[in-house]
Amino acid sequence: MMSHSLKSNLGEKIVGKPTPRKEGPGKVTGEARYIDDLSFPDMLYGATVRSQIARGMLKKITFRPDVPWSEFVVVSVPDIPGKNYIALIENDQPCLAEKVVNHPEEPILLLAHPDRYMLPNAVAAVSIEYEPLPALFSIEESERKSEIIWGQDNVFKSYQIEKGDVDAIWAKADYIVEGEYSTGAQEQLYIETQGVIATYDCEQGVTVWGSMQCPYYVHKALMVVCDLPEDKVRVVQTETGGAFGGKEEYPSMIAAHAALLARKSGRPVKIVYDRAEDMAATTKRHPSRTRHRTALTKDGKILGGEIEFVIDGGAYQTLSPVVLSRGTIHAGGPYHWPAVRIIAKALATNAPPHGAFRGFGAPQSLFAMERHMDRIARTVKVSPAEIRRRNFLKPGQTTITEQTISEPIDLEKLLDRALVLSDYESKKSRFRQQGKNGKRKGGLGIAAFLHGAGFTGSGERYLSSVVGIEGQPNGGVRVLVSSTEFGQGTNTVLCQIAAEALGLEYGDVAIAQPDTAQVPNSGPTVASRTAMVVGKLLESAALGLKQTLIRAGMLGEPYAAEEFRCACRAYMERYGELRSLARYEQPDGIHWDDQKYRGAAYAAFAWAVYVAEVSVDLTAYSVSVDDFVALQEVGRVINPVLARGQVLGGVAQGIGFALYEKVEWRHGRMQNSQMTNYIVPTSADVPPIRVYFEEIANQHGAFGAKGIGELPMDGPAPAIVNAVEDALGIPFNSIPLMPEEICEALTAAAGPPSAGHSFSGVR
Repeated sequence: MMSHSLKSNLGEKIVGKPTPRKEGPGKVTGEARYIDDLSFPDMLYGATVRSQIARGMLKKITFRPDVPWSEFVVVSVPDIPGKNYIALIENDQPCLAEKVVNHPEEPILLLAHPDRYMLPNAVAAVSIEYEPLPALFSIEESERKSEIIWGQDNVFKSYQIEKGDVDAIWAKADYIVEGEYSTGAQEQLYIETQGVIATYDCEQGVTVWGSMQCPYYVHKALMVVCDLPEDKVRVVQTETGGAFGGKEEYPSMIAAHAALLARKSGRPVKIVYDRAEDMAATTKRHPSRTRHRTALTKDGKILGGEIEFVIDGGAYQTLSPVVLSRGTIHAGGPYHWPAVRIIAKALATNAPPHGAFRGFGAPQSLFAMERHMDRIARTVKVSPAEIRRRNFLKPGQTTITEQTISEPIDLEKLLDRALVLSDYESKKSRFRQQGKNGKRKGGLGIAAFLHGAGFTGSGERYLSSVVGIEGQPNGGVRVLVSSTEFGQGTNTVLCQIAAEALGLEYGDVAIAQPDTAQVPNSGPTVASRTAMVVGKLLESAALGLKQTLIRAGMLGEPYAAEEFRCACRAYMERYGELRSLARYEQPDGIHWDDQKYRGAAYAAFAWAVYVAEVSVDLTAYSVSVDDFVALQEVGRVINPVLARGQVLGGVAQGIGFALYEKVEWRHGRMQNSQMTNYIVPTSADVPPIRVYFEEIANQHGAFGAKGIGELPMDGPAPAIVNAVEDALGIPFNSIPLMPEEICEALTAAAGPPSAGHSFSGVR
């Protein structure tokens, strides 16, 4: 008779269950230590002296004499032992400005002192004389090239996608619909600001602890700036209070600054930004402009079109090429384009560099695509739902990069379910009956979209990620990855995957702190790749560990969890270390041409249809989101509570992107860099968000999982703005959509016919 233990472990599954968060107890009890909770003996505090102009030559630096400068450590460019840049893609961003400044927050000097409260006065006491140069502050100014601030033409990166014969479609078209759409910058506003602590030792090298997403990015940057070999640089991720992409590349900058101060002082140095500095100086979502010109049949079928997608990269390239890449590939949405030409550019301006933010370029281009689909629907005189239904991608068809859809996805079924869940038809009828009376008008908006999981194209092959798992003396196992937890559930999901693969209990699996001296490089924690790519590697590594025990004759199948623990202990007592590694290999059938920008851009896509219900206050000109249905197909759901949380958070951020979060710029500087004047949605502004999943197993992900973290950022903004148009009958094509813009549009619409709104480029 099978024992209860054996029956339990063979019959129960862990993947798909709402297991408790691994880091939950530490956060709830206060035992978790964030970077500003840590303190080292003789530690100094660091601060940054930044540029006050958008562009110019550095002429002279003076120090006000009333400050006791002998007490301070001062670091400038000559103190950098290695190369003066932050290693990333182009290596164009200096660690400290040397001769030229290119944005208003550019670091010029570093200061450190034992008393952190002495630093603000010292920073203010450094006077910098400049020779100002003309600066560029918008996409349009950069395009005009009145000033060349980067390269030969202000273009960081460009891509062109060609599919089919675009030039031949226009003569066949019954309609040609044009539109221009724009999105603004958006601040990540993670709860914990940027922060690091660095130590430096002549023998040991540099060690940095910090709040970050990508320890190996920081490791690479420190090797270059500090001129140290790989084994003399150690980077440890501490407990991290949110990131959303904002701690992907920027921690390399602040870590380099702390390391340089630690090297010169011989003491540990902590730098933690306050909220104002964090918001003003660090990266934001790229502002964008997208132009569509689409040829259609009389019944609204897409024949093809041209899409121009442009993003504002800020002063340095940083991650703009890869943000542009994802935005470009997602620009056609979940629709079949027989022919399409996409021209995409990332341009330089004199604002702080823009960088990674959840969605990574896709929210910008998908906003344009989904607004344009509603424009097409109005032109062709069919419903927004029907225009999408007629153009959805189907299995066997190809995306804009000519990737054949091999997944058994049924977008029409997804749309139908979303319409039923949102009670779409009855609400539409009710809103029509309301007519023009009353001080509030209701509307419904749809957004259909997709998001590729993992690095684009050849990215995963270039990363060549490694994941490990090792036995523990207690018979459990420990996961070894550089993938980081910053609130999204990485630790929990990876432990679930390992437990499921090994037939262990969830409590038998621990996860190592991301530390470059202890864990392999499993790639950055970005691009919705953790559950799918890293998780699949972990599944392979776990199976390798199990096979080691079986080959050693210490474990048979089937087995109970206790039998595995006994085998693990026995193996380690006899042989020592028990460890299994797995390295990424490109799956068969995944081919990408970097030169032609054609082929399988992603191993798998997640798909979604969102429906937003809004009401517009005709007195205050404000928009309320009253109900929201979020339906997504994300492969196997590893942890339903965490997955739902990802969608809830993404929709809330999308509401902010659409309606609230407006960065006020003046000469390249953020003017509203405080939580009192940068407005984000509160709990009062977030409606009931009804989250639903479809599950279609994905062969490339752990137990069928796809990425989920970025997908819910892509759809809320267009769904909401589509709903506003449905309520008012007026198109709005720029976000954030502020009350004053609604007021102006309604005032214009109430004026003479010549002041009305019409669609351009329709025949």
